[in-house]
Amino acid sequence: MQKKNSFIDRLKEHPVVWNLLLIVAIILVMAVAAHLLMQIGTRHGARRTVPDFSGVLLQDARRIARKHDLKLQINDSLFVPAYEGGIILDQLPEGGVEVKPGRTIYITINSFRQKMVPVPYVAGRSLRQAKNMLEIAGLEIDELVYRPDIATNYVLEEYCDGKPVQQNSRIEAEMGSGVTLYVGVEEGYASTVVPQVVGLPLNQAKGRLWELGLNIGKIDFDEGVNLLNQKDARVYIQIPGAERSAALGSRVDLRLTLDAEKLKKHRAEAEKQAAAAAEERKAEEQMEADSLARVSLEEALQEPRTTEQGSTTMDNDEGFFD
Repeated sequence: MQKKNSFIDRLKEHPVVWNLLLIVAIILVMAVAAHLLMQIGTRHGARRTVPDFSGVLLQDARRIARKHDLKLQINDSLFVPAYEGGIILDQLPEGGVEVKPGRTIYITINSFRQKMVPVPYVAGRSLRQAKNMLEIAGLEIDELVYRPDIATNYVLEEYCDGKPVQQNSRIEAEMGSGVTLYVGVEEGYASTVVPQVVGLPLNQAKGRLWELGLNIGKIDFDEGVNLLNQKDARVYIQIPGAERSAALGSRVDLRLTLDAEKLKKHRAEAEKQAAAAAEERKAEEQMEADSLARVSLEEALQEPRTTEQGSTTMDNDEGFFD
């Protein structure tokens, strides 16, 4: 009895079909193998819950990270005197987030001491130049004190921690600290216009006010704003408001929030008030200009006229028949 050919044997009798099936089978095997290798390489499906490292010392956090198959990388550092040096202040991703094993967690730690930086010599510079030089050095303006001088808004003297800063002095200060600048002001130029700082972060708001010769007054923060998220807060109240006249060296109080809706509401109101204040200020300036012009005209009309012979005549010919 003749044995029946198997299905495979029958396929082999058709070389083209057989070869096509072999190629398809090889491709499928390679795809499955690659998928399995990728899963193994990326540990597909494996998840780790990121621990909350806030308030943990760096060496302890590294031990915890290894236990959870995670990596730590210091991304930034701050100096917060209230915390111990080496304490983790912030992290990304936050604690409780699920990530793949081997994920890098970026952390912000508390420095053991504030960095000391050289205080630049800014006397003789314009106020804007002095502000920029101090900011580049990591410092800021503590106070602007105006003194009579022909050079308005030029720095006359500079003091750091009560000590005069000279051109050849080698004074250092903690990063972020401020210096006192004595600035000149010519008689008749002792006022400025308050800029609009609603919507700006604190550093930018300070810079705008300093550039125009104004000091920073009281700074308040809404609940929830701290040293870690302070850079994200925005000014939503300033007193006095924008476009109002103010004496050079006067102070502007600021309040900041993280609430976007509150900021939007107050910004719209601030812009409305600023527009009204600008119109009011322009009207006052026009009235003052008209008043000065009227006084000048009256003085000119009252001045006696001198003839060619040097005698003085009056407009109303008073004493003509004397």
